[in-house]
Amino acid sequence: MGYPLFTGSLNQLPKLSKTLINTINQYSYCVAEKDAGFKKVLQESDILLPDGIGIVGAERLLSGQKITKIAGADLHAYLLTQLNKKGGSCFYLGSSDKTLSRIKERLAVDYPLVGVGIYSPPFKAKFNETENQQMTEAVNAFKPDVLFVGMTAPKQEKWAFAHKDQLDAKLICSIGAVFDFYAGTIERPGEIWISLGLEWLGRLVKEPKRMWKRYLYYGGVFAYYVLREKSRKRFGRVQ
Repeated sequence: MGYPLFTGSLNQLPKLSKTLINTINQYSYCVAEKDAGFKKVLQESDILLPDGIGIVGAERLLSGQKITKIAGADLHAYLLTQLNKKGGSCFYLGSSDKTLSRIKERLAVDYPLVGVGIYSPPFKAKFNETENQQMTEAVNAFKPDVLFVGMTAPKQEKWAFAHKDQLDAKLICSIGAVFDFYAGTIERPGEIWISLGLEWLGRLVKEPKRMWKRYLYYGGVFAYYVLREKSRKRFGRVQ
């Protein structure tokens, strides 16, 4: 697929001095095909998690390799559990003050030994130099073990990549909708949907107006890209 997908389990995450973790699903794959900057960010991630049954299926079709879907929510839960064991810290950058407050309240119950910092940046398409500085300073003043970035794709991935070297955090994770899932402002589909590989359908059923294009339209676009790549590999040219 042209992306260095992580094929292990979460307890096999490599330990680097500073690690940028991104996820890829069929929607972000399609966006990256039209956005060279976003594609570069995903390809140069230290770890790129296959967050979607479409990505898992495409990898098996194209390379024959069986990999396991790892959602941003799975990464989030795993890292919080590890932080709670050692009394570590995390920082949430993105979303609204209301959502961040709910996250902090829930964390105090679920993971009481984790130190938590939060910052809500302006809601806009692009940040100016002053805003970028304020965001990095807020993170660095806290010096978290893990920085969670939630600004929607591709803005969050591009921002994390551009500011990686300036951020005083060991792990930098772009996890988008997980902020809302954990805060309860958006309900994640239940375990039955997830175990069947139908989390996307569960989200579509719950939010058809907001999700139809991501899953139905881009699902078709993604299938086209995958079949085109399959044809290229088979015949040695793009059809």
